[in-house]
Amino acid sequence: MRVGITGHRGLSKEVEQRVRAMLVEAVHGFAADDLTAVSCIADGPDAWFAQAVLKHGGQLEVVLPATEYRESLPEWHHPVYDELYSSAADVHETGMTESTSEAHQAGSEILVGLVDELIAVWDGKPARGYGGTADAVAYAERTGVPVRIVWPDGASR
Repeated sequence: MRVGITGHRGLSKEVEQRVRAMLVEAVHGFAADDLTAVSCIADGPDAWFAQAVLKHGGQLEVVLPATEYRESLPEWHHPVYDELYSSAADVHETGMTESTSEAHQAGSEILVGLVDELIAVWDGKPARGYGGTADAVAYAERTGVPVRIVWPDGASR
């Protein structure tokens, strides 16, 4: 089973704790030997899901939206990103260089094309910019990939 992840970054500590627990619960619903996470491994849900899958015994494949993607992420996340990247069984690239909204959407489209299911840490609201979580969800729905929404009751971003 190949499961993709998309989700909001910059969540509060309280929402982060709740989302992490929900992601671990979702991961434990899969057999470890048949589970591959597909993630862009950005800070937030992308990385949390990848970590949970690896801890569960599954595999990780990384989608790289752009060659400059890592540099566009917060510096404090680089050690986590590097560790996850080095754990990847495979890396899929868009061929783009700059980490733009278009590259992020292209990465999401590649990710969706690789998976059997997409988990979306999403509050149900429109994307704040092109290539956001809502756009990834819409693309999955248009292409027939099942989407599982993970969002704590009463939470806001």
